[in-house]
Amino acid sequence: MARYIGPKAKIARKFGENIFGNAKITKILERKNYAPGQHGQSRRRRPSNYGLQLKEKQKIKHMYGLLERQFRKFFQKADKISGETGLNLLQLLERRLDNVVYRLGFSPTRAAARQLVNHKHFLVNGKSVNIPSYLVKENDQISVRSKSRKLAVVHDSVKRVRGDLDSGWLSLDKASLSGVVTKLPEKQDFDATLKVQMVVELYSK
Repeated sequence: MARYIGPKAKIARKFGENIFGNAKITKILERKNYAPGQHGQSRRRRPSNYGLQLKEKQKIKHMYGLLERQFRKFFQKADKISGETGLNLLQLLERRLDNVVYRLGFSPTRAAARQLVNHKHFLVNGKSVNIPSYLVKENDQISVRSKSRKLAVVHDSVKRVRGDLDSGWLSLDKASLSGVVTKLPEKQDFDATLKVQMVVELYSK
């Protein structure tokens, strides 16, 4: 299955929330606060437990921009780590380089961050890394490559950062266009709306 390249607003309306963090989508959701499609405004049957679990999995997949095979691999990896599988899964997803670039404010969306990483605009501990799924570790430094410091998309995005980052496990130095993983993400750092236990139950069947 190919990566979805259609309207992001349509996906966000399906879940009823701005899972992509795009300001334009927020405005669309305010104007069209119902599901997309011909029957989007009509009453629907209450979904089954399986339907709710599947929807939650799809929501997280779309949020982090992963295909089914990629997502399943992350789940399998999380399942092998000691501790709660659901929290392990979210921790692995948050540690992806494209997500960290987004969380540090170097890009307006995860999709934009993925493209920037693919084009070798970032360094990890001084070395070029162009793999969006690369997992950062504690004390890793992520910086904009010197030749990429004049990119408008990076500067415009960083300007939107006011005060401390929302992600308490990361620190940002705007002057040097770099950030550090001060610690690994913990339970309080994850999106409270994500019902990851539903995903665990779905894959456990």
